[in-house]
Amino acid sequence: MGKGTDKLYITHSEWASSDAFSANSGSRSKASAPFRRLPFNFCAASLQPFKNPVCTPDGTIFDIEVISKWLENHKTNPVNGEPLSARDLVKLNFARNADVDSKAADGTGSDGKGDLIDPVTFKVFTDNTHIVAIRHGTYANVFAYETIDRMNIKAKMWRDLVDDAEFGRSDIITLQDPQNAASRDLSQFKYIKEGENALLTKAQEEERKEGNVNIGALGRVGDKVLRAKEAVEKARREREAGRSVNGNSGALAKIGTGNAARPNMIQEKKAAYNSAVYTTGKAAASFTSTGLTPETSGERAILTDEEYMLKPKRVKITGYARIETNLGDLNIELYTEHAPRAVWNFTRLAQKGYYKGVTFHRNIKNFMIQGGDPSGTGRSGTSVWGKNFQDEFDGPHTHDSRGILSMANKGKNTNSSQFFITYRPAKHLDRKHTIFGKVVGGMDVLSKMEAVETDGSDRPLNKIFMKDILVYLDPFQEFQKQKAERDKVAEAKAEIERTGGTEDDKLTWTGKRVRADGTVDQGSGSVGVGKYLKAAKLQQGANRDEIIEEDLDAWEQPVQKKAKTGGFGNFDNW
Repeated sequence: MGKGTDKLYITHSEWASSDAFSANSGSRSKASAPFRRLPFNFCAASLQPFKNPVCTPDGTIFDIEVISKWLENHKTNPVNGEPLSARDLVKLNFARNADVDSKAADGTGSDGKGDLIDPVTFKVFTDNTHIVAIRHGTYANVFAYETIDRMNIKAKMWRDLVDDAEFGRSDIITLQDPQNAASRDLSQFKYIKEGENALLTKAQEEERKEGNVNIGALGRVGDKVLRAKEAVEKARREREAGRSVNGNSGALAKIGTGNAARPNMIQEKKAAYNSAVYTTGKAAASFTSTGLTPETSGERAILTDEEYMLKPKRVKITGYARIETNLGDLNIELYTEHAPRAVWNFTRLAQKGYYKGVTFHRNIKNFMIQGGDPSGTGRSGTSVWGKNFQDEFDGPHTHDSRGILSMANKGKNTNSSQFFITYRPAKHLDRKHTIFGKVVGGMDVLSKMEAVETDGSDRPLNKIFMKDILVYLDPFQEFQKQKAERDKVAEAKAEIERTGGTEDDKLTWTGKRVRADGTVDQGSGSVGVGKYLKAAKLQQGANRDEIIEEDLDAWEQPVQKKAKTGGFGNFDNW
């Protein structure tokens, strides 16, 4: 019960520790994002169990149908964003025990294929097993690492234990390492960070539409579930058609003929524009902890305005800035659509005056000029967030011309405040440095900067420094302004609908105007059926005033009919 002990209780300090959800843990429980681990037998793109597994050279497992659909449009790895093609994928051959697997004790929930196992020791793979694959060209056999370590590496016998094919140490691909659980952290997957949903195969999409119930795996119970689903669907259709679910449609139809259609009592809450693809996690935390207030609904987390705008391809407005140097001015065009983080960092630092008086500490003729470090050494500089931020390589821009503006870094995902401007095309820098702008004015000033002499360490002998950086068009402010205008128009439309609509909407179907108090103006409206009723009334009034002459001579009294007698008649003559 206790942590690392056999005692049957938990102490107060253990309950209030940083990895608990108690009220005493305070802000420590919110300091780090919740760790969500991807199971070893799940596809990293669909987040569902794989059927035909393949892996990348770095050990990320996908379902071949899912990753093929992704590669048709993106050509990148959805997990880390690196380039990926179909020829880089390696088919994985998993061994199974072909017995009743762990899905059900009696075999009713088994798919008949068995658990994934090591083909030598027959140990069942779990989320805590160190799993590797031995690559042979386009395919790889999957083993437990302890088997390979004991029978191949230590024995120095470099032949596959399944098909006896030769391999080297470089052919060992790690699929799951329990000591490196961060590599399977769902919150670090690139496509999830960017707000995209998990990909599904056609079969998985159909299964989700059917309610995620695997009828075939339920055995005889599946027939009952299927019949129950059909009955529910039939009842729903009859309810929508206005009929009774219990069969008394005739009796209820007479009662409810004059009633309006009954509205749906379950109203789906419309998600906010800045809602994330993941929930707040309060429902799960309160379910497992008595120290939290119970939550029964999984609400989506709300992104801040900054997090919402810094998603790629969300803000498509091009920004413009001017770098004022002691040699002249450079006009910069900023690529907000494909590098929003870099543009946000550059514009916010410029607006804070971070770059005022900062020198260009590195100048290499026919290559580039670099600056942005307040110390002037090239070893410091911080971003607007106070820490390094990630690279952005999704855009079509490349270092293909003179005047490209890119982020300087010390390696992968180490961008801070330093940037550089190229003097010539440098294709070898593509996908290593984030491109977030281009010089569109002041090429003569760039030539003056290139012509400045430097010492042996490429430091300019005559200082080149930035007086200031002015942001002419802030794309993020413009985006917020346009969004505010759209929200204002939408709110005005909603207000008109709440008050009954516009003047054109405040008319009856006969064309009569509806007053503010809800009454109908009978004098208004010259079109519709009313005009025929008015004409009939006028004609009737004219007939009353008109004098009609009658021909008295031609009038004859109608012949009276004899009254019929019944019974036995009159007995007076007797």
